[in-house]
Amino acid sequence: MEKMTQEKDGALPQTIQGNWMLFSALALLTAALYHRVFYFMGREWWHDPNFSHGFIVPLVAGYFVYEKMDALRNAQPRPWTPGLAVIVLGLLMLTAGFLATENFTMRVSFIVYLAGVALFFFGTGIFRHLGLPLGYLLFMVPLPYILYDAVAFPLKLFVAKYSVISLKLLGITVWREGNIIMFPNIELEVADACSGIRSLMSLIALGVAFAWVSQKTAFRKIILVAMTVPVAIFANWVRVVATGVLAKYWGAKAAEGFFHEFAGLAVFALAIGMMIGIGVLLRRGGGNE
Repeated sequence: MEKMTQEKDGALPQTIQGNWMLFSALALLTAALYHRVFYFMGREWWHDPNFSHGFIVPLVAGYFVYEKMDALRNAQPRPWTPGLAVIVLGLLMLTAGFLATENFTMRVSFIVYLAGVALFFFGTGIFRHLGLPLGYLLFMVPLPYILYDAVAFPLKLFVAKYSVISLKLLGITVWREGNIIMFPNIELEVADACSGIRSLMSLIALGVAFAWVSQKTAFRKIILVAMTVPVAIFANWVRVVATGVLAKYWGAKAAEGFFHEFAGLAVFALAIGMMIGIGVLLRRGGGNE
């Protein structure tokens, strides 16, 4: 009874307490294997605005673990031998990614490796509580640019097409070639930042976290996360149309510099506000579920 009370009051689970040397050695081994992977991934978060949300993903995952702490303390660890195969799979992915100089594989291998460690040492029961935090870590991994471009280019064309339609409805003379919007004396390019792909990736990561804490049913969580796609596209459509109007009546300089940077922040704030509004409506529609 005393031991159980200690665990509930905040002590580490008994499995870790009794094998602290083993887990300390495992932590050192993990750091040795993955320190360069995280160093270069952190540099990419810092230098590439498309993936700067990577800094907050581990913090949110940690919060998810904290939310499950009572359940984790009360769960009975039952080491699961097949988890060793998952650890080996993660290490094979790390090796293959290193040999092929393919960063995405090496980075994802860390999450596979962690899942294997959780399964092998703690078992499937505890792993069920860790599934969301581990899965959420995928949002910190920058997409390969071949996949990024495959998503960004159609989005640029989509946003450019409907922005031009909207500008014409406003009585502005404008035409389009691909993702280039042309006025009689000005050309504007719908770049990646205006396509919605940048805000979409950050918004999905935040949307999953927001859905988890704000919605009670899995169905409403899925709806809220799914809404991040149209919300991101709509917000960036607003940005492009506003930029086009400014460029038409006040010249290209009015759509550059400070306004361009401010518009990016305003669009993301608009998207966040819309997601909060949708979340509130879903909760009200859900009653006491």
